[in-house]
Amino acid sequence: MTLRTIVGAENIQAPASALEVLYADAALAVVNKPAGLMVHDSALARGETDFAADRLREQFGRPIFLVHRLDRATSGCLLLAFDRDSASALGKSLMSHDVQKEYWAVCRGWPAEAIFTVDHPLDGGPGKPQKKPAITAFEVLSRCELPLPSASFETSRYAWLRASPQTGRFRQIRRHLKHLSHHLIGDSSHGDGHHNRNFRMQGIHRMLLHAQRLVLVHPHTGARLDVHAPVDTEFAKALALFPAPTAHA
Repeated sequence: MTLRTIVGAENIQAPASALEVLYADAALAVVNKPAGLMVHDSALARGETDFAADRLREQFGRPIFLVHRLDRATSGCLLLAFDRDSASALGKSLMSHDVQKEYWAVCRGWPAEAIFTVDHPLDGGPGKPQKKPAITAFEVLSRCELPLPSASFETSRYAWLRASPQTGRFRQIRRHLKHLSHHLIGDSSHGDGHHNRNFRMQGIHRMLLHAQRLVLVHPHTGARLDVHAPVDTEFAKALALFPAPTAHA
């Protein structure tokens, strides 16, 4: 069951820059972060002044504590808490892998297996060369073949995937797909420029990675929260290129 109850939402004055609230109560909230919005200020901001954290403080009218992060180009479920105790409890749940995170991704090519796991160590990103274990489970939800030339072929093949990271390494899903040569579409850092251009020709200019589902146990009530984030217009346009998934999406 997907919970979308918003407690006290009538008291929240939502500005034009407000993020979609998927679930909220006195202790925590899950919002739908749009692609292109940085979660918080960091060394990667490079002069950026618009951050999800600042918008959310204004939107909820109270302090917020980010429980996890999403890359700037990634959209979807973003978990936050309204007090330190709740944030600490949720953080421990994440560290112990008690929080289930599912992403939708579109990649180049057709993976050989419908269900597969990538177990490939990754470093921590710039300035963090030490490699640590990194595991991502993938499921192919649908496949399509478009009349777009690719190398010596007259068509290009793509797959719509569900990705479930078992660890939380820097750009893990994107880098694991690159490791398989099934590059994530729209990824300017780890993707394939030719296939990115194919999708831009379809009017799809964003990176096709979306945090679609978050499942967790409420730190205070023990209730199971199962929250889904709808995709934006461009991502929906990409998914419309595929037949309906044969697996439950």
